[in-house]
Amino acid sequence: MDERRGMADRRRFLGLTLAAAAAGACTRSPTAAPPGAARDPSPPVPSTPPTSPSPSPAAAENALPGDADWRITAAGPPEAVEGYAAQVSALPGERVRLHVSTTAPAFRVSAYRMGWYGGARARLVWRSEPVPGTVQPRAAVDPVTRRVTTSWQPSTELDTAGWPPGSYLLRLDADGGAGQRYVPLTIRSATTAGTTVVVNAVGTWQAYNQWGGHDLYDGPSGGLATRSLEVGFDRPYLDYDGAGLFLVYEAPLVALAERLALPLSYVTGVDVHRRPGLLDGAHAVLSPGHDEYWSPEQRVAVTAARDAGTNLAVLGANCCYRRVRYQPSPLGEDRIMACWKGDWARDPGYLDGGPATTDYRLGPGADPESSLLGVLYDGYPVDAPYVVTAPGHWVFAGTGVAAGDSFEHLVGVEYDTVDAARSFPRPLEIVSHSPVVCEGRRAHADTAYYTHPSGAAVFACGTMRWVESLDAEGPATPGVNHGLDGRTGAMTRQVTENVLRAFAAGPAAAARPAQDNVRGVYPG
Repeated sequence: MDERRGMADRRRFLGLTLAAAAAGACTRSPTAAPPGAARDPSPPVPSTPPTSPSPSPAAAENALPGDADWRITAAGPPEAVEGYAAQVSALPGERVRLHVSTTAPAFRVSAYRMGWYGGARARLVWRSEPVPGTVQPRAAVDPVTRRVTTSWQPSTELDTAGWPPGSYLLRLDADGGAGQRYVPLTIRSATTAGTTVVVNAVGTWQAYNQWGGHDLYDGPSGGLATRSLEVGFDRPYLDYDGAGLFLVYEAPLVALAERLALPLSYVTGVDVHRRPGLLDGAHAVLSPGHDEYWSPEQRVAVTAARDAGTNLAVLGANCCYRRVRYQPSPLGEDRIMACWKGDWARDPGYLDGGPATTDYRLGPGADPESSLLGVLYDGYPVDAPYVVTAPGHWVFAGTGVAAGDSFEHLVGVEYDTVDAARSFPRPLEIVSHSPVVCEGRRAHADTAYYTHPSGAAVFACGTMRWVESLDAEGPATPGVNHGLDGRTGAMTRQVTENVLRAFAAGPAAAARPAQDNVRGVYPG
């Protein structure tokens, strides 16, 4: 995300207000959906009925009855109830501590696994008995890094035995209807071999989390001078009633992937960072709608997986843009994420010999994200039609698109491009080339596909609204979901299904080689 624009300006660009927050919309993520998007997350039926060549755990799981009451309907004031988990992920059977603050005498915890479930989008896996409530101490702010810290005591401990791997929202319900909040948790897979890997982008969620008044973009004064240089997981999420950015940029993709009954595994970016070899044998890795913050270890792991034949689908924009460092908090390892950005030369981790926590494309150690993704981030903010330029490409099979077909508002609010002046893998094929104007500068947003000598294929959609569009249905509604309509949703759902099915079968390059056309699109 470009930091030249203040948070207040970003809010105005999206039309977000505090009143919208009371209605359940995000009020501060500069790339979040407008009011209403997170409140009606059920996607329409994909254009092609889902089939699976062989049974998968996802198929059996989603055959179970869902629970449509997972949504928060009475959030209440922030202090009514809020909390965080002491781990971003856990293996099934591991115990997970919850730290909760509430003004109510007691609260309950309901664990919802997110998926398809016949359109309900979640299943209730477990519910606690009443847990005694307490008001926890106020947050503190580190004077040097402006990292928000808490010293909350554990409130309860969850036994996750029998919980299937997946993306979970733990819903906290304060007694007497005083309030509700989510706590996200990934129940991770022990192995990813033979699966499509859903990677929850928790580092990016935390980068935009302004709980306590600071995130990596802003502080209370509204500017870079008071932003955090480090952010920590030892605090609740402010956005989307505690869900972070999951509901907008990841939940629609999870629902579609599970409805297709593909063999899936679930991890977080922190898990990929921490566990070398976690992606060994995976058929595909999915990067969701906003996946900006990667550690060097995560990038090395994903690159190694591609080099071993694992396909990669980037279903967003501004991916792998910031280089970060993880370090421990009092609750455990990798609970603090450092990204000093323009102040990288003062970063103690860099001074101790670590990498510069700034953009990957900048020195020292510059390595633009295009060397892995094929595309790279080019700008913010934009709102433009998505224009198809290669309708015969296999990713558009079943969509009925023709050359020049456009889909209003699909390119935004950030976009990626193919930069012919930088290094990127070849052969690379541009299948959508959409004109944009970003702060007076004319450019193009590109959807690109390349194949690698390892047999892997990489698809990058080039727009941050791709995952959001998977929920678009019916006529466009002004002020809702960026004005995306059902025609757009049908196209992106079909393309996403085509990509997921092809990539789930294993290395895709041999059957679907890229036909390089970069010089034809960007002559000279």
